[in-house]
Amino acid sequence: MNRSELPSAARLLPADIVRVGLVGMRGRPTRAVLSALGIAIGIAAMVAVLGISNAGQADLMNRISRLGTNLLTVSPGRDLFGQDAQLPLNAVEMVERIGPVESVTATGQLSGVTVRRTDRIDPLAGGGIGVAAAREDLLTTVGGTVREGRFLNAATGRYPAVVLGSVAAERLGIDRAGRQVYIGERWFTVTGLLEPVTLAPEIDRSALVGWEAARTLFGFDGHPTTLYERSSDESVEDVRAVLAATANPQSPQDVRVSRPSDALEAQLAAKSAFTSLFLGLGAVALLVGGVGVANTMVISVLERRPEIGLRRSLGAARGQIRVQFLAESVALSGAGGAAGVLLGAVITAGWSVAQDWPVVMPTGVLLAGVGAAALIGTVAGLYPASRAARLTPTEALSSV
Repeated sequence: MNRSELPSAARLLPADIVRVGLVGMRGRPTRAVLSALGIAIGIAAMVAVLGISNAGQADLMNRISRLGTNLLTVSPGRDLFGQDAQLPLNAVEMVERIGPVESVTATGQLSGVTVRRTDRIDPLAGGGIGVAAAREDLLTTVGGTVREGRFLNAATGRYPAVVLGSVAAERLGIDRAGRQVYIGERWFTVTGLLEPVTLAPEIDRSALVGWEAARTLFGFDGHPTTLYERSSDESVEDVRAVLAATANPQSPQDVRVSRPSDALEAQLAAKSAFTSLFLGLGAVALLVGGVGVANTMVISVLERRPEIGLRRSLGAARGQIRVQFLAESVALSGAGGAAGVLLGAVITAGWSVAQDWPVVMPTGVLLAGVGAAALIGTVAGLYPASRAARLTPTEALSSV
């Protein structure tokens, strides 16, 4: 027969590659599931970490946007002798004179004054709750809200009335307004309970009494310990530059100025660091899953030597054998990756709903999960596929 009369070599179409690549998975489903499980766990971990991280960051950015980044706080530092400095009595009025300032208020910490649920509790068992004098416009400036009852006003600010921050109320066991707590040596009526104040967490741990009540009942000297100031967004840095010198002209070096939103953004950076750590752990799980797939494919090649020999005898080229086992490895990893992406998405959505966060599921993360699984499958299948392709028909059939 003339060489030109020989039949042309058969070619594997894409549909054929998929079909032969699924042969091993269909023939040994339990092994396929267990091998894909390692890939699924690694991909699920990575998708869940990225999804939860993005949801948390979106929630934090929403809170920062809602609360604003234009709140500045002023507090006294320490003087040259290491002693606690003081802000002037008229610090609030002086800061109000700064042109771009929209609102300014203050609190004054009452040293030596404790708050207790009853007068029978040891005064030293304060639970980390501080007592502070507060101005009536405090919540307006810091962006706080009252969960129940009312905040201090011109009337209640002169009498034994107290408003509890969210943490203080929880530690004292106060769940509604109208109850009484023991502050100093006097009973105070709880007129309000606050929601958590994101930009001023120190308020959450405080029992707030009126400015005038603090003067008459506890001898408060009127020096503020923390000023809260808001200005227009575009002038925050300008105000920040002159705030210390304005609040305390005689000793501006003894004044600390900070922006609470910077602390929230620092939390965001810290969460990103933890995200990288957990991504590394997910990558390790994915690598272990890839090793499992490679091991499965090596065993599959050893078990299917007769099949390889028969196909080679019938004219299958080395490249076709290589493609067959490589396709099986990619299909195995891809199935695990798809399951992992689905599981990671479910975990992310469940956690976000439980935390009352926006459900953020970046499409790029989902596609990257499947792509990473396919890449791992390709790498894991290269050696077994090459080993299968190197088998000669005689060598392969001799194991029958």
